[in-house]
Amino acid sequence: MEALTRVTDIVKRLKETRLNALRPPTEFFDFHRISRPADVNQAVSRISYNTRYFSANYMFIVAILGVYALLTSPLLLFSLAFLTGGFAAINKFAPDPVQVGDHVITQKSLYTGLFVIGIPLLWLSSPFMTFFWLVGASSCLILGHACLIEPGIESEYTSIQESV
Repeated sequence: MEALTRVTDIVKRLKETRLNALRPPTEFFDFHRISRPADVNQAVSRISYNTRYFSANYMFIVAILGVYALLTSPLLLFSLAFLTGGFAAINKFAPDPVQVGDHVITQKSLYTGLFVIGIPLLWLSSPFMTFFWLVGASSCLILGHACLIEPGIESEYTSIQESV
């Protein structure tokens, strides 16, 4: 129950900090502001400004891609659920050693069995490929968007606001 209250507190703080910074979709997908940068310096300045300005939107894109990656990899989803569910079940139902016939089953032996089965299962589900796909896909989308979208009028006044 305590963990549930901690999770709800974290979600409330996330809503207050990050979700309030989400820019509206009309601004994020404004096709009137799409243009090719003239040179590398302009592209770098656009990327620098837009990654700060749209940071919450970009985090949302990474989260959506992460959920997509998990849902399209059922073995990875199963292996993660198996490991976390096994860990939670061992902690909840087997804190004390149990005698079964002549054998004493301890929490340590249950963890050993869980990891002997779970780690190879996790390895077969290729989490590194999923992670690097997530990094590559999100960086291509984010850098492409940040490079092509022209900064708005408010970007002209950021240097003035920072100096005041």
